[in-house]
Amino acid sequence: MKKKLLLIMAMVVALVGCNTGNTDTISITATPESDYRNTFEELGLGQLFDFDFILPNADTSWVTLWVEKYSDGEKEKEKEPIAELSYGMSPNKKDEGKLGFGMINPRSEDSQVFLYGPGTTLHPSKKELGLDAKSSFTWGYATEETINLEIGETKVLAGYRQATGNSIRTYGYQTEEDIERMIEEDSIVLLLKIKVERAEEKDKLE
Repeated sequence: MKKKLLLIMAMVVALVGCNTGNTDTISITATPESDYRNTFEELGLGQLFDFDFILPNADTSWVTLWVEKYSDGEKEKEKEPIAELSYGMSPNKKDEGKLGFGMINPRSEDSQVFLYGPGTTLHPSKKELGLDAKSSFTWGYATEETINLEIGETKVLAGYRQATGNSIRTYGYQTEEDIERMIEEDSIVLLLKIKVERAEEKDKLE
């Protein structure tokens, strides 16, 4: 397992700096068939949500990527996420690379989670996700089309759900109504979210 983790983290370092295009818009594109995600699945490590991320004005921006957990309709530990990666004030005018969320052995007692963005990584840490290997589950990206993110806007990028019973309904992650329904109906819901702020605005809020 240690060798597998070292391989995955080496791939993170290599991929977070990959070039993904040229645009002046903050954009996030799901990459469900990326080499990183395929390798993760081939090694049988768990679940990975992988994206291409383009951030203009990175030198004056602050990025927060986090995962919220809901159990039986309630957010756990009030507003504290189970994983959070916060970074900004890049030395680069524009950042382009990989961004994502991974769960290692998510349906076991030894589950670990990690987050990554261009030039930065929150290394795997053990989390009690409470997922049951015998329960029905589903996961998905909010959309496989490119998301254009506005400054100060919070977006759901992906989710992982465990059913209360033996079946699970199909919902999308693009509307508040669907997200509220899945939180009410499912035993566990994990939501990957992102927000980009101007650094000076974040300083004022703090």
